[in-house]
Amino acid sequence: MDIQVEDILVMKKPHPCGSKNWKVLRIGADFRLECVGCGHQVMIPRVKAEKNIREIIRNTCKD
Repeated sequence: MDIQVEDILVMKKPHPCGSKNWKVLRIGADFRLECVGCGHQVMIPRVKAEKNIREIIRNTCKD
């Protein structure tokens, strides 16, 4: 799966704050994700993250 830093991931299940959108801060064997709704950050294994992704929203504007 092609996931890059600054992408927004739409997950299957919502965070307790109600948001399903997570911003990718770091990639590797683990992902660091930040909830778009409340700003909470988590580190989760790549395999678990990829399994729960519904959609990838790519930031395509380049400066």
